[in-house]
Amino acid sequence: MSKFSVSNLNLFYGDLHALKDINLEISAGRITAMIGPSGCGKSTMLRTLNRMNDLIDNCKISGNVLLDGRDIYQERDISSLRKRVGMVFQKPNPFPMSIFDNAAYGPRLHGVKNKAVLADIVERSLRNAALWDEVKDRLNDSALGLSGGQQQRLCMARALAVEPEVILMDEPTSALDPIAAGKIEELIMELKKDYTIVIVTHSMQQAARISDKTAFFLLGELIEYGDTEQVFSLPQDSRTENYITGRF
Repeated sequence: MSKFSVSNLNLFYGDLHALKDINLEISAGRITAMIGPSGCGKSTMLRTLNRMNDLIDNCKISGNVLLDGRDIYQERDISSLRKRVGMVFQKPNPFPMSIFDNAAYGPRLHGVKNKAVLADIVERSLRNAALWDEVKDRLNDSALGLSGGQQQRLCMARALAVEPEVILMDEPTSALDPIAAGKIEELIMELKKDYTIVIVTHSMQQAARISDKTAFFLLGELIEYGDTEQVFSLPQDSRTENYITGRF
């Protein structure tokens, strides 16, 4: 079942044609990886799924992006869209406040004031981000004192706290050491039970390890999209094969 259905999507930054006629179905309850060289449009594509590109001047979009059958670019309430479609960025970006307040930030923003309810949400989201056992005795400490890997899991907990349906991840392990990155990968695979996940990654090994579907982008075009195993073992397009085998 499709969670997102993208059709005839074109995106311009001024005169730059950054995404060219993209057609893409993103399955619910699956991990979809977007791969391709730097500047190929994969992060831009990711950001169209929760309208982060709205924040960029002279960005123009045409085509349709449907979430559960409704066009997100016709929706007026962007904050409720971003509640449904959470985002985790490349560099961990915890707010300069306590660990507890980071995890409670979204629910408070959406009107949750009851302390006991907030405490429950914080514990649940930190558990879901595999961080609770490491921080439960220092929830009032600054989040900036955590290691890079812990900060990234806190950012995931912050995204999970508002109970999204989809989690977008823009190279979530690229700033981390291999051990911390491995923990994040395990966590992503665990989260698939409850969420639809779309991840941009520079690491083809990571895409092959954790994703169900892989989309290969090149120069703003979607070159190939299919089951990860098939894309990596029997690519249908020579450009995909050249990229996967390291020829460019």
